[in-house]
Amino acid sequence: MSVKPAAPKLTLLAIAWPIFIEQTLRILIGTVDTFMVSHVSDGAVAALGIAHQFVVVALIAFNFIGIGASVIISHHVGANDRAGAEKIVVTSIAVNTWIGLIASVVAFVFAAPLLRLMQLPEELMGYALPFLTMMGGTLFMEAMNTSIGASLRAHGHTRDAMVVTVIQNVLNIAGNCVLLFGLFGAPRMGVTGVALSSVASRVVATIILLVLLDRRLRLKLRIGDFFELPLERLKRILHIGLPAAGENMSWWVSMMVITSFAARMGGDSLATMTYTMNVQRLVILFSLALGLGTEILIGRLIGAGDFEEAYRQVLKSVRTGLLIATSAILLVVAFAEPLLGLFSHNAAIVAGGVWLLRLSIIYEPGRVFNIVIINALRATGDARFPLQIAACSQWLLSVPLCWFFGITLGWGLSGIWIAMMIEEWLRGLIMYRRWKRRDWLKFAHRSRDQVSANTLPLIPEG
Repeated sequence: MSVKPAAPKLTLLAIAWPIFIEQTLRILIGTVDTFMVSHVSDGAVAALGIAHQFVVVALIAFNFIGIGASVIISHHVGANDRAGAEKIVVTSIAVNTWIGLIASVVAFVFAAPLLRLMQLPEELMGYALPFLTMMGGTLFMEAMNTSIGASLRAHGHTRDAMVVTVIQNVLNIAGNCVLLFGLFGAPRMGVTGVALSSVASRVVATIILLVLLDRRLRLKLRIGDFFELPLERLKRILHIGLPAAGENMSWWVSMMVITSFAARMGGDSLATMTYTMNVQRLVILFSLALGLGTEILIGRLIGAGDFEEAYRQVLKSVRTGLLIATSAILLVVAFAEPLLGLFSHNAAIVAGGVWLLRLSIIYEPGRVFNIVIINALRATGDARFPLQIAACSQWLLSVPLCWFFGITLGWGLSGIWIAMMIEEWLRGLIMYRRWKRRDWLKFAHRSRDQVSANTLPLIPEG
């Protein structure tokens, strides 16, 4: 096997800024949809928020393959084994496509029962049903996009993933304007038009990503690739991906339960929570970009066997994240009223959202520890610990406290925010302690040994 040049050294900033823009634009797709649908009615926004919950759960399922593959790919890149990395890319795309096809069928066939299960009021079904049917029915393309995007980022091509998301956003916004408001003689299709434009932009993104896969990684997918699923590669991906999926799924399912608490408080409370979380996501993106950037760096350092530098890098990332997240939430709070005013003219909804964002000044720094350190732990191979802690803290602390503070004590959304804040900080400090104690080192050594074993040429017996 020919020796290839070592992977270029990347800095956190060089990796993180395209990820930040990409993730901002991804969130912006949902935010723009919410903003435009808000011109229909607050009820339509609430319906869209409920329908989107299933889509998000499906995306988490796709991400567990994307996350696992990204970590294993970065290990191979750090060890200068590009051929091994390319094999993981192909396997991850094939597996995710099959998962996406299953999710698409479920969403298309069972959309109405799923919406009723999430306690959507019957009068809002007309908004949510067409959205979930169309968005859910094309989830298999999003599954492919997730794996291809993760593979490009793990190879250091973070700008390519960013450019694709820019194009997708432009098409989505243009389609929304035409189909939602009936521009250029098009029919006014309401929420259905929003779903159609989202699907069209998703199709274009898939095509572009397939082209980039060929040009950047020199990979052309064959039909046979989708039926060849080597067990050894799949096991390595799932070792990281399944715990990551479990942790993310636990968070989102707990949020679905918590959202149902808000729904019990009435339509205004549900709309307030939806608008506030859309604004708050803009702050979370700073931490998310640093977390994903840190994961790529730590994965490469583990693959190269530089564990001490990996330890120092995570502490630097946490300090940077705390500074940026705190500054970002303070800036958002300063402009909270006009930001929320973009979504609703209901004074009570805007005032409630402003108060929740003020509480988030304490909330967001705690989230930094979880996002950055959990990504780093996964990159070392220590993926089960975050799942174990998340399952305990979310279901034994966050959900019960949200019910107790929000419903039983009657504190409403303020009680829900305080409960989530307590859980976030406690879990984050536990993650920080784990990193400082270097409990992840045994997993890092194991990951490095595994990459080395898969890189060595086979020696024929006899």
